[in-house]
Amino acid sequence: MYYVFLVIFGILGAISRYSISLVIHDTAFPLATLLINVFGCFLLAFITQFLSRIPKLSSRFVTAIGTGFVGSFTTFSTFTLESMHLIQTGQLFAAFLYLLISGFGGFMACVLGYQFSKWLLIRVRKGVLRHAD
Repeated sequence: MYYVFLVIFGILGAISRYSISLVIHDTAFPLATLLINVFGCFLLAFITQFLSRIPKLSSRFVTAIGTGFVGSFTTFSTFTLESMHLIQTGQLFAAFLYLLISGFGGFMACVLGYQFSKWLLIRVRKGVLRHAD
């Protein structure tokens, strides 16, 4: 069943990525890939921290979401290709910004995803405790 979920989430991630790239038309700067990858960092941190704490969800199901959806949603190869294209066309400042924002922005998005999951878990636990009284 794990592989079925992996394929389903992989398809959903790929469709989501493609849909966003249709909405955000890349000009000289690869904005769509940047936003997708940074959001993917947030999403993966959130998924692994929040969903893994839900007892009814197996760790394999959470892994299928992370690997399937986020893995096919984000794209390291496109990021690398677009970085190289910016450098080869002499857009060094844009390449520097792209690399910096992708790296630092991805890291910060991951921190925010982790912190948001902790905040949400606290809220959920408080709500569950209130309803039990």
